[in-house]
Amino acid sequence: MQKIRRAIREKYASVSQSPAGKFLYPTGRAGAEALGYDLSIMQSAPPEFLNSFCGVGNPFFLGEISAGSAVLDLGCGAGFDLFVARRLTGAGGRVYGIDLTEEMVDRARENLDLAGVAGVEVIIVHSEDIPYPDDTFDVVISNGVINLSPCKQTCFKEIRRVLKPGGRLQFADVVLEGELPAALAGSAEAWSQ
Repeated sequence: MQKIRRAIREKYASVSQSPAGKFLYPTGRAGAEALGYDLSIMQSAPPEFLNSFCGVGNPFFLGEISAGSAVLDLGCGAGFDLFVARRLTGAGGRVYGIDLTEEMVDRARENLDLAGVAGVEVIIVHSEDIPYPDDTFDVVISNGVINLSPCKQTCFKEIRRVLKPGGRLQFADVVLEGELPAALAGSAEAWSQ
């Protein structure tokens, strides 16, 4: 499991500098536009912030996030979904982000500062050990991260634990269709592709 986490950290340390050319899908502003993010929210983000976006989907399509909600972004990356969540929750909401990669947490903090966003906590931790109390969040969002967890059952148990009764998980992710080639099955690097 440590080899897998190390490979993921190495990949996303590089992505934190720029996601351009590191994925088989559009990133940056073009990626966010293709995924249907709210244009008014996109236009309110500094270009440098939007350029660091590398999500695989739009978790905000899956349900409304109300003003005053408590939201956790599981694998917050460079922070664009934190920015969106903060805009939706308003000043009365609480928004938290966790990420496995120190460089991504640093980038998220820098991006949020650049955008003038306050009141968002971002910490380094993996998704199988969420450091918040039971029944804390109305919504947990995640964008292209759960597939990176080497222990998905524990990850989902942790998500369920921190969600309030009636809370929701809204996530977008990549999945493998078919069998994983045997040559990749034991490869730590395959987890971070």
